[in-house]
Amino acid sequence: MKKYLLLLFCLTLLFDVAAQNYNRTSYFRDLVLKVDTARYRLTEDFAYVKGEKHLLLGYQKDQEVAEINLIPYDFDQIKSIKFHPSADYEVLDSLLNIDYSYYRVKIRFNNITKSNFISFVFTVVDAITNQPLTQEIKIQPVTETYVKFYPEDDGLYIGEEKIFELVTNNLANLRLNLKWTSGQAIDYRFSEKNGQLRLHLLPNALGSKVLETRLETIKPMLQPGVGLVFDHPTIQQEFTVKSSRIQFLNIDKKEVTYQPGNVEPIEVQLDNSWLLELKKTYRIENQEQPGGALVAELFTRNSLSNNRVLCYLRVYAYHRTTQGYLYIKDGDAAKFITNFSITPVASIEKVSILREGGDWSSNLNVLPGETVDVRIEGNGLQKANFHFDGAEKITSDSLIFNEQLAIHKVKIPLNINKGKINIYNNGEVTTHSLSVKEYNLPYPLQFVNVNYGVGNMPLGGLNKTILYDKTIRDVIISFQPELLDANNKLHGKQYLEMEVRLSGAKNELLEIKTIEDIVICPGDNSPRFAYYNDKQCNKAEISLNSILGKKTYNLEDWSRILITIKHRKDKYGGEGYTERIELILQKHTNFDIDVSFPAGLITKKLGGENEGFSSLGGISMAMIAQFSFFKPNKIAQYRPYRIGAGFIALDAFNFSQSASNNRDVGVVILGTLYPARRDVKLSFPLNLGGGFLMQESTWFFLIGPGIRLRL
Repeated sequence: MKKYLLLLFCLTLLFDVAAQNYNRTSYFRDLVLKVDTARYRLTEDFAYVKGEKHLLLGYQKDQEVAEINLIPYDFDQIKSIKFHPSADYEVLDSLLNIDYSYYRVKIRFNNITKSNFISFVFTVVDAITNQPLTQEIKIQPVTETYVKFYPEDDGLYIGEEKIFELVTNNLANLRLNLKWTSGQAIDYRFSEKNGQLRLHLLPNALGSKVLETRLETIKPMLQPGVGLVFDHPTIQQEFTVKSSRIQFLNIDKKEVTYQPGNVEPIEVQLDNSWLLELKKTYRIENQEQPGGALVAELFTRNSLSNNRVLCYLRVYAYHRTTQGYLYIKDGDAAKFITNFSITPVASIEKVSILREGGDWSSNLNVLPGETVDVRIEGNGLQKANFHFDGAEKITSDSLIFNEQLAIHKVKIPLNINKGKINIYNNGEVTTHSLSVKEYNLPYPLQFVNVNYGVGNMPLGGLNKTILYDKTIRDVIISFQPELLDANNKLHGKQYLEMEVRLSGAKNELLEIKTIEDIVICPGDNSPRFAYYNDKQCNKAEISLNSILGKKTYNLEDWSRILITIKHRKDKYGGEGYTERIELILQKHTNFDIDVSFPAGLITKKLGGENEGFSSLGGISMAMIAQFSFFKPNKIAQYRPYRIGAGFIALDAFNFSQSASNNRDVGVVILGTLYPARRDVKLSFPLNLGGGFLMQESTWFFLIGPGIRLRL
């Protein structure tokens, strides 16, 4: 009994091992990522991000080249490995088995800093079960990013903005706060100009003040004992803030809007001062000396508990903080200084678009599915919030988003159902818009089929002469509209014209017909199918016999049908495709009756009194019903021989009554060889044949030249 229990226990262990082998969640013991001289192992160099395990990747540049080593548990259990493509990296070589130690493949990352959710995805096919298993290895890039601050001096002045340049090794990895902080002893913001990181400072309190800034990174840094850190170490710098000659009063609005003709007051809060009188109107000018232009008026209303004064502000002119301070005056005497911007209402003066590889254009026609840059020029645009109705605004470049200029990247949906994309500003429609037009690009004429009796043939790239040896009952022109907008590569309606030219065997013109209004719309597989006007579209086949007076089945041998189909140049700005096909009614043989005058014939008679070879005869006359043969793949060119049967009058013009007279009439089968050149007027063909002489009642053979005169 114990033996049976032991055997059962062993079989259970073997079954569990086999089950583990056939139900793996991973075929690999480890994954090694080599970048430059560094190595990162999945079993050692990893971090958990939102509860998911990520392999760490340290990098110095966005286009790092890396080598991936896959170390399997058992090579014999892997049938094949396939890496799935990704937009985050490019596979540079094939996956190789290195001496049954590991699999190796080399990749190049595209843009690590800007790429999110990077992962390696590959499918393994089990060598035993032949079942695929897809595995994903998530990647967490890490990089060291530093920012250094080396100010030339530590002096600041109340109300005066000062700009410093910072040193950094990876500007692209920094998340910049472009807005001013508020409520600090020294307010600050960051900006970027010409690839240089800049720090703007605006002090609010006197004395020695310590500046503490915060920066975040896009890709984290790895700190030993801490893990992934997105916050850059705080930049600390002590400054001495000095007062100006006149007391500076901060205003809570850094920017107000001036609209000519509108004198409605704006509520603002101003720093309190014991010199500031309530219920009083002050002038605001842009110069300290008397006689300055009135920029605004300030009426002090009430004191607030936060040591501020509630005021009414009326503005009368534009002002920028970069133009200098504003002086708060009691009459002509300057009492305080402040600074804020007075900017115009956001207005659009000009809109233009840019396509990839082109130039800025004021033509605001856009196409479904395309992405364009939209440049808006005007005033006060830094306060604008533009929205494109029916389209998707992808990005707004803050480097060129200022008071006079705003550039947005806009994607037009393929299935947009509007003819006009209105531009909205802060929820209100403007007078500017983009016009949605359908694609109007010429498509190669491979969507046009020609059938002259051998089935449909795509016209695109055909451009040749075809010899056809059967009756052409009709020529059918048909179309394949499903090719026009296939794979979301839109071309739109195709405007074609067709010319049909019929010529005779001697290339004389028999008939010419032109159709100029052929419009082919894309098929129902097009994402724009519902927006094409079906009334203009040609759906039926075109039969040449329905438009020609002379039918194709009545054409004589060696007649020609020349069909030319091309895009209408007036619809495509002079561009388009042209295809031609020429059909020639081929004939292999020709039958006619020929009268010739052989001369100098040598005849051999069989039997009879004059058996044997005769002397050279005189001029004979032959009337032969004969067949001529055309050269293959040549147009109406004869072979140099003919074969026929008929009558021959030997020595027909010899009227002598002597015994040597060979005059006789025979039935003959005759072959004739003609000279290679057919353009000569006078030629001497060679005749060879045999037959039966009527007068002598004997069989004979003949050979000899003839005379052929071509008129």
